[in-house]
Amino acid sequence: MAKKFPPWLKKRVIINENLKKTSTILKGLKLHTVCEEAGCPNVNECFSNLTATFMVLGNVCTRNCRFCGVKKGESLPVDNTEPSRVAEAVKRLNLKYIVITSVTRDDLADGGAGQFAKTIFAIKQKIPDSKVEVLVPDFKGNQESLKTVFLAKPDVFNHNMETIEKFYPKVRPQANYKRSLNVLKFAKEADFITKSGMMLGFGEKKEEVIKVMQDLRNVNCNLLTIGQYLQPNKKCLEVERFVPPEEFAEYQKVGEKLGFASVVSGPFVRSSYQAEEMFSKSKKV
Repeated sequence: MAKKFPPWLKKRVIINENLKKTSTILKGLKLHTVCEEAGCPNVNECFSNLTATFMVLGNVCTRNCRFCGVKKGESLPVDNTEPSRVAEAVKRLNLKYIVITSVTRDDLADGGAGQFAKTIFAIKQKIPDSKVEVLVPDFKGNQESLKTVFLAKPDVFNHNMETIEKFYPKVRPQANYKRSLNVLKFAKEADFITKSGMMLGFGEKKEEVIKVMQDLRNVNCNLLTIGQYLQPNKKCLEVERFVPPEEFAEYQKVGEKLGFASVVSGPFVRSSYQAEEMFSKSKKV
């Protein structure tokens, strides 16, 4: 049975000309955003601020994670025009800090790493002073795929842990906790600013959340986002618990003590929330 939302999960709707402009540009260029495809609660706020998190490699994922609202199934062929269209959208929206993510493409030999690289190159060529953050899948831990992304020199390398280790079989059945940690470790060894994110509400305990934070710091992860899991559709896992704002604030303090350059923790926080501000803080460390 679906749980009733607590008062702190009520969000004000913003409607302005920027919202329409963002939607029109994205639709005109036939681009996908994780904001829309995953049903992000911040989509209205972000689009109204002329920003979005671009999702490359189509809108159909090859994995069956139980928390995600993105469509699952057989993916379409890679669109070679997609990187240039993303770059054009970035220019039209006048973005200086861009977040690129994707569906997981286990059907591709490189897991889609080449498309990430091409998109970064296209953006940097069109807007030379831009900063690009990538939020990548695990590429099955393939180091050659990771190196392909590294060669494009993103400014921030993000890979989400999503949940505690013991919940992987039910939340991320095709992923592996240690493999995800190793992805971040490999990126840090390549001298990138690294970032990860977690969702709470699956029934995890405080000490289990802190254990993930400690594991991330053990691989020198710099940035961390923590947000509330919200069930995107009936096929996904139900919310076990709505975490109160004061508990999120507590995790932020713990993370800062552990040595993260920036921790953004709150009910509506998602991977790309306040991404540019987090990047700015990481540069000062």
